Amino acid sequence: MSANQFAQFAPAHIQKLVAYDPGYEPSVIAQRLGLGSGLDAVIELGSNENSIGPCAAVKALLAAPQLLGFRYPDAGGNVLKNALSAHYGLSPAHFTLGNGTHELLTLIAETFCSPGDEVVYAQYGFAVYRLAALGAGATPIAAISDADLNVTPEAMLAAITPRTKLVYLANPNNPTATMWTLATLRRFLAALPPHVLFVLDEAYIEYVQSPDVGNSLTLLAEFPQLVIARTFSKAYALASLRVGYTIAHPEFAQMLERTRLSFNVNVLALKAAALAIADQAHIAFVRETIAHEREILVAGLRGLNLRVLPSECNFVLVHFAKDATAIEQALVGQGVIVRPMRGYGLGEYLRITVGNSHENQRLLAALANAVNT
Repeated sequence: MSANQFAQFAPAHIQKLVAYDPGYEPSVIAQRLGLGSGLDAVIELGSNENSIGPCAAVKALLAAPQLLGFRYPDAGGNVLKNALSAHYGLSPAHFTLGNGTHELLTLIAETFCSPGDEVVYAQYGFAVYRLAALGAGATPIAAISDADLNVTPEAMLAAITPRTKLVYLANPNNPTATMWTLATLRRFLAALPPHVLFVLDEAYIEYVQSPDVGNSLTLLAEFPQLVIARTFSKAYALASLRVGYTIAHPEFAQMLERTRLSFNVNVLALKAAALAIADQAHIAFVRETIAHEREILVAGLRGLNLRVLPSECNFVLVHFAKDATAIEQALVGQGVIVRPMRGYGLGEYLRITVGNSHENQRLLAALANAVNT
């Protein structure tokens, strides 16, 4: 039997799937370019990681992980749920833990959707939403975005039908950095049909400074259909540990517990995330530092006559007014990784993570070489 014949064993909706593209692996690029294995050999500005790093308590934990032992982790994740409960003022029953929010976003579709159902998401929304829908056998429906690459509540509502089971929205949105205000979210939820779950993906919410975006948790009691997904991979700088969580009605959490994989969050991740959520002073420092570096980066990009879309995230979306493949490849050839947007139908754009000062200056120098050749 040839390898390509194995597809016949999979259901039709699985055969439609393609694997999620995580982007370049820095070590592979460094080896290809002969740049050695140092941390600065290749700079990774394509995955929206936090270049500042985690808080001091997490760094100390990571320096001595042997203290955690070798037994299975707590299947209920109680140490982290209790830390989340203390931080948000909600009972532990509101939280479900996952191996990153990617797992949870997929798990929600698998738990609540069936073949024949529809899943709505923004045209330029996170690629995982479409994959989650297909993986559950549901039909993905992209709500058309406007000229500013933003999806309006009206466009999202227009895409909903009696077959819609689930709506995903990232706020701020990846990769466009567009945002809905709290008032807009409330208006959308008030108009949402009662048979539809709304998953609000707030992976980048800790970076936001605009008061109009507000606190989505204030909507939970009023709208039980609301499910908020957050992660420790971005502002908390725990991308390597893979831990995310949902905040929702306890009955929703109970349903998700039925399908969640056992021991899906490891011991180190549970402990590190509990320490991280307790250090909000560090998050404030991260937010201010990234905002400062983003301002410098944006000024440098505009100095190269490039259009940069507004952002309060740790990334910016940059328009090159032509297919950006050659620019992307030229950057990789200089050991600088950014994220191409061809998969989103935005071939003239690149998404660039806001790095530290050194990384941003190296990016700007490499980009100046790329656009002038």
